[in-house]
Amino acid sequence: MRVLKLRRSDLKRCAELERVLFSGDDPWSWAAFAAELDQGHYYVGAYADEELIGYAGLAVVGSPPRAEAEVHTIGVDPAHQGRGVGNALLRALLARADEQRATTFLEVRTDNDTAIEMYRKHGFEIIGLRKRYYQPSGADAHTMRRPAPAETAEVAG
Repeated sequence: MRVLKLRRSDLKRCAELERVLFSGDDPWSWAAFAAELDQGHYYVGAYADEELIGYAGLAVVGSPPRAEAEVHTIGVDPAHQGRGVGNALLRALLARADEQRATTFLEVRTDNDTAIEMYRKHGFEIIGLRKRYYQPSGADAHTMRRPAPAETAEVAG
């Protein structure tokens, strides 16, 4: 598996995976992914041979020391889940956030224990609750935060 910058030619596959992964809510369309790329957000894909098996996106605003990043999405083909694909995608996003010394935020369904545990292992902590965040299902989301690398170093020192 390789993690590379997402190609525009992969957006159809991203939208297909969204419909499978997030059918109970509002899956992103090809146009939504294209808009993310057009806005300059950082998107990566996980590839097995030439097949896109996962994708992830990050937005970074501001500059150090006040930079903030937000994980917009991570999705992994169900046939490839549990094999480290999500971890590899998240590491790629966090490397980009760390380059900007950005505090990183995300939302995750409160019932997605696997994802919550993955985020905790990468230094995120739950800082809030967003009631009925996901629509149309009405599922709640935790807001999670990972301190910027400089913050972590200052706390440790």
